[in-house]
This record gives sequence, C-alpha cells and structure tokens, in this order.
Amino acid sequence: MNAVYEAELRLPFEQQGLPALAVENLCYRYGDKTALTQVSFAVQSGRFTLLLGPNGAGKTTLFSLLTRLFESPTGHIRIAGYDLKRQASQALAHLGVVFQQSTLDMDLSVEQNLCYHAALHGLSRRETDVRILEELSRQGMYERRREKIRALNGGHRRRVEIARALLHQPKVLLLDEPTVGLDLPSRKALVDYVHELARTHRIAVLWTTHLIDEVYPDDDLVILHRGRVQARGPVDAVLATTASADIDAAFQHLTGDHR
Repeated sequence: MNAVYEAELRLPFEQQGLPALAVENLCYRYGDKTALTQVSFAVQSGRFTLLLGPNGAGKTTLFSLLTRLFESPTGHIRIAGYDLKRQASQALAHLGVVFQQSTLDMDLSVEQNLCYHAALHGLSRRETDVRILEELSRQGMYERRREKIRALNGGHRRRVEIARALLHQPKVLLLDEPTVGLDLPSRKALVDYVHELARTHRIAVLWTTHLIDEVYPDDDLVILHRGRVQARGPVDAVLATTASADIDAAFQHLTGDHR
C-alpha cells in the first residue's frame, strides 16, 4: 500500500467523498426463503432518508444487518467509511440506533439510562454530564432527568431513546418505525424533530416506516418491496420515475400496496 493511498484512508469519510452510510449488494436468506436481494443505496450526511415498504418487505431484516444483529454473506455495509464486517468497532462507534421496541430500563431514571449507555461508549463522567444536558435540553426533557422511565408517556420515552442514541455523537442515526404506538401530535412532533436534527447537525438519518405521511417533500426515499429496492432517490425523482402525482400513488405503483 503506497503512502498516498494510506493518507487518503486516514481522511474523514466526507473528505473522501463517501456517504455516511453505504449499502452495497446485500442479500439475505432464511433457509429457503429469500429476504433481501441485491439491496444497494446510500445515505448522505445531513439527509433524512426513509426506508419505505409494506409489512414483509424486508425492512426489519435490513435493519438487523445494519445493526449487525445479522451478517450478510454477500455485499458490504460502510458506516462513516468503515466496513461493518472488517472494521466493526470503528463502524458501530459512528452509529446511533432507536429500535422499534423500547430498550430502556423502566425502573431506572432517564439520567441513569443515559449514563449506562455513555459508559458503554467509554465516555467520561464529565463528558457524559455535558452531553446529557445538551441532548435532554434540546428536547425539553432535562428537568425530567431524574424521573423513572415508566412515569413517561410514549412520546417522551422516544425522546429519551433518541437522546441516548445521540450521546456518543454518531454520524448515522437509524430509527426503526419509531412512531409506532404514538398519537398523531406526538408522531408529528417526533418526525419534525428528527428532520431538524438531520439538517442542523449534519447527521445521516435512515428512518424505516410504512406510513406515507411521514415523508416530507425534500426527503430521500428507498422503497423496498419483496426484498428488492424498487426505487431510490429524492422524492421528486421517484415521483417523476413512476409518473405519479404523490407518494401514495408512487408507492402503490411500485408495491401494489395502497395506503
């Protein structure tokens, strides 16, 4: 390996012209059943990308591969320029995750849940305190930091999970159907908040959903159906490709599933 190439590899992924998240030719099978076939897409820093698909499209399998719960025998996943198979520790250090099912400890306080997560990422107590203040204040939750999780409603628990996912300042934030079970005002507030977060903090967001109304006009889309990517790109490009007036029509055209 020559010195010039080694120097290029040491550059931040942005300076190398790489996306924050790159998925290339992923395949996955459960026995005889094919779950994903040649799935490829990229998520850029500062962009809100929706992984959109009907139930059974392969979204959960893909999410499991991205978080290394599963490992694909083929293809590559790169997070902040790091290969998830060969450089797992470096890649996962740049990944924040909000799972569909809550993973907060209900009997611990908000602050205790966040401190535990920060310790797993090797943050000092001083650094942890600063970041907890920052993330909870941003969501109007700092005054509730000593309340137990079980005392919070669903929307506030989601806010805590997002704060937890951001404590180590990841480059990529994955959210797996994060609005499930929330009422409409809480759902809209959460969608608005994460859109703003992507714009202001240059975080690459991949948000999985089957709900069309969570798509904003300037978002990017990855539409998944039966384990294959049917369309990817900005909303207006997907509408043009499918000759559709709106996302609902485009989704129906690509998946046969009208929402």
